[in-house]
Amino acid sequence: MIARLAALLLLLLSVVAPAAHALESAVASSPRADVSLISETDTHTAGQTLRVALRLRMAKGWYTYWRNPGEAGAPAELEFTLPDGITAGPIAWPTPARHLTGPVMSYGYDGEVVLPVTLTLPAGPPTAPLRAEPLVIQVHASWLVCERICVPEDGDFTLTLPASATATPAAEAPLFAAADTVTPRPAPPNAATISPEGVLSLRIPGLDATQVREAWFAPLAWGQVEHSAPQDLTRLADGLALALRPGPEFRHPAGLHGVVVITDHGGRTSALDLTAAPGPTIAPAAALPLWQLAGFAIAAGLILNLMPCVFPVLAMKALGLAALASQHRRAARVQAGAYAAGVITTFLALAAVLVGLRAAGAAVGWGFQFQSPVFVAATAWLLFAIGLNMSGLYEIGGQKIAGLGSGATSRGGAAGSFFTGLLAVLVATPCTAPFMGAAIAGALAAPLAVTLLGFLAMGIGFALPYVAFATVPAITRRLPRPGPWMAVLRQALAFPMYAAAVWLLWVTSLQAGSTGVLTTAGGAVLIAFALWATSLAQHRIGLGRRLAAAAAVAAGIAAIGLLSTLATTPPATAGTATAGTAPASSADSTEPFTPARLAALRTEGRPIFLNMTAAWCVTCIINEQVALSQPAIRAAFAAQGITYLKGDWTRRDPAITEYLRSMGRDGVPLYVLYPPRGAPPVILPQILTEQRLLDELVRAGL
Repeated sequence: MIARLAALLLLLLSVVAPAAHALESAVASSPRADVSLISETDTHTAGQTLRVALRLRMAKGWYTYWRNPGEAGAPAELEFTLPDGITAGPIAWPTPARHLTGPVMSYGYDGEVVLPVTLTLPAGPPTAPLRAEPLVIQVHASWLVCERICVPEDGDFTLTLPASATATPAAEAPLFAAADTVTPRPAPPNAATISPEGVLSLRIPGLDATQVREAWFAPLAWGQVEHSAPQDLTRLADGLALALRPGPEFRHPAGLHGVVVITDHGGRTSALDLTAAPGPTIAPAAALPLWQLAGFAIAAGLILNLMPCVFPVLAMKALGLAALASQHRRAARVQAGAYAAGVITTFLALAAVLVGLRAAGAAVGWGFQFQSPVFVAATAWLLFAIGLNMSGLYEIGGQKIAGLGSGATSRGGAAGSFFTGLLAVLVATPCTAPFMGAAIAGALAAPLAVTLLGFLAMGIGFALPYVAFATVPAITRRLPRPGPWMAVLRQALAFPMYAAAVWLLWVTSLQAGSTGVLTTAGGAVLIAFALWATSLAQHRIGLGRRLAAAAAVAAGIAAIGLLSTLATTPPATAGTATAGTAPASSADSTEPFTPARLAALRTEGRPIFLNMTAAWCVTCIINEQVALSQPAIRAAFAAQGITYLKGDWTRRDPAITEYLRSMGRDGVPLYVLYPPRGAPPVILPQILTEQRLLDELVRAGL
């Protein structure tokens, strides 16, 4: 009786919940591999998809090949025989491993591998009863297995799947799930670019480059890279760069499709299926030797003193040098050291902020703070306030803040010197000097210690000329002695400060339109009132002093409120830009830069002149007036069919930041000439003249 009940219970269970059973073809077996065809489900359903796979179990030491076998081998091939209306998709290839045999690199699998294929079944008429006919799947497969020798093998496989209203998983379903976990996932859009030289740049959101132990790339098609060549890895602040060696089938304008495999320090591996768009990447700047990076950085700092961006602060430097003539040598050295400390501290602070923002995923570069209208307005107010001080409107604590070294004590003069060094660096950041692009890009691509060393070297170079003037007796003795003329000079040198403030007011007009102009100008009035009230408070007592101080505080708070308003002001429209800076219009025969437009022109083989600029970059504006806007240049562009692309970095633009980094640069100006027919791009000097640009066109064959 109990046995009958148990049998009945088993029968009921088989009806209510049928167990998954194995669905695998006959196995083609050899001493090298056992191969079969398997299905993810036991049944088929009209209008649905199902997956089958070639399952290969290799003997120890033997392996088979990926879709691109590398420098030797051949991939597995499947030929399906299916009923009418059923289609088979491509093989979903799992991530391969690399096999290096002597000098030959190949990609493949050892142990066991499953190669899934998706079948699409046609839908039957909505009212038709479910067909009871089984689905017969026939496959002829061929594959190659290798150890010391390679042996081609093949086999014919058949699976029969009954029809069902719902698909039921087969016992082999976990094999498909395991294959899915090792199949490369699609990379985010625009995650990679490939240079003409073969540098693959990867910028993947969420990727921490410091945690990457190893990375390598395999193209989907044979011959696009030299598979056995080393792939030098460079860890960027926001991604990776792999230096590939182009192969005989490498075609830069067409981009590069393949799989990148990344392994972290814990041994965890992930793979991405990506298409790298053509880009003008050059060799990573981090490849610079440390001595060369330091040399470039010092030279860049020295030359930065001559760039137009520093001109407003030269007035303060001139006053300081004039005052040093009356100082004892020790006092002069103290003030020179304070100035150098201000310069170096600011360079290191900028380096720390840049590294921190990039680690947080922000697309920023050299001069990034000037992309904020809030910073531009605040700097305009500061320069305006210094101008008022130099004009004699007010004093703070008995010391002229612009009178570098003119205080009564060395302590007060040292504070002014430190402040001048700080301000000189902040005002200089809109410009990049020769050698500076490579130095900054190399420093930011290196580990943190090298980054700080690079910016320290730049600070030393920037401070050197002033320190030499202040501390070398032979130079100091040649400086004119202080006298009443210094008061007149100080007042006269206030006007460069006012001019710089007006320039920054113009920059805010391009960044935030008329609202930015009104806010910045109104804030300047409030700042002037606050400083005037502060000066009154210093010469009053009692109630008058308190009222003046309160008025100064109220004006300062109102100015800060204006800054918060400016932070939320939307960017100015392209129509507010001028021909010298921001988005170009058809009036000056330029086109706005976009990566897609650049790639399209490159694909067509057209010559291109690319100008990366910003309204706050004085060097950019001077180059525009001296060279780029000249009739001879525009005529040469028109005669040679050169497309002029202009990128505006006045406000933050991740696409431009990405392009600058791809060229090994972190600031503007940047001028790139693309010769016709896909020839490698040429980076032009940062200081342009009309004749120099015409000569570069001739060298490029234009």
